[in-house]
Amino acid sequence: MVFLHGYGQSRMGWMTTPDGREGWSDMFLKMGHSVFLIDQPRRGEAGQTSVAGTINTEPSDQTWYTQFRIGTYLNDEFTYNEGSQFPAGEEALDQFFRQMTPDTGMDNAGGDQNIDNTVVAQAVAATIDEVYARTGKDSILVTHSQGGMPGWETARYTDHIAAIVAIEPGMAPQVDSDDYKVLLEKKIPVIFYYGDYIGEEFTDVPAAAMWGFMASTADTFTTSYTAAGGISTVVHLPDEGITGNDHFMFQDMNNDVIAEHIENWIQANVMSAE
Repeated sequence: MVFLHGYGQSRMGWMTTPDGREGWSDMFLKMGHSVFLIDQPRRGEAGQTSVAGTINTEPSDQTWYTQFRIGTYLNDEFTYNEGSQFPAGEEALDQFFRQMTPDTGMDNAGGDQNIDNTVVAQAVAATIDEVYARTGKDSILVTHSQGGMPGWETARYTDHIAAIVAIEPGMAPQVDSDDYKVLLEKKIPVIFYYGDYIGEEFTDVPAAAMWGFMASTADTFTTSYTAAGGISTVVHLPDEGITGNDHFMFQDMNNDVIAEHIENWIQANVMSAE
């Protein structure tokens, strides 16, 4: 399994949780998978870049807190959504924000928020090919958030993706796009996971409607992909009786429950096909 983080993050997010519990990297290792963690190019310990830019270091914790659907920031205080599974307390929140890191390839001061998805996708593909050379096994690619976009494109550059597990990707591939066609041609099984507090009915959650739109792209993709003979599933955790999860379900208090749900899908749709 190869894990690809999202915006403002690094591989650290898979290794542990803000309150110090076990992360998915150890959980899936114990389930019998070899696990490979990478930092996106120009991020974390892969921060060296040939692209010049000026990074704005002004913190934006309050913005990301609401974007990630953890809660809201009101009256100089971070609040939690009702029933939240996010680790509570000031210490855990402090650790969560400490794991965020800038993209050194951006020009924040110039208003450039674009990430070079092709550079990331080719780097991930090179990793997957190296994993295949070491193990003789194709990889299950697990992506999160912004990492979802280069995750789809990665399939263009390697023949060794066994499946893609997309944790709240920014968008699903558009039907008949190049990424869509390659995924279908290579018969790559796909599963999407979305947490709680998504949809226009959550009027007290600022980013709920935005995430509702993003999740709808997974539905459109899945309808077309399955009709064309591919395997694609969209999991909304509340529909499974798993509630209170935000954008960082792999760090929430019930991250073990969600990991087990993913493992069951892997056993049914990936391991059984080997």
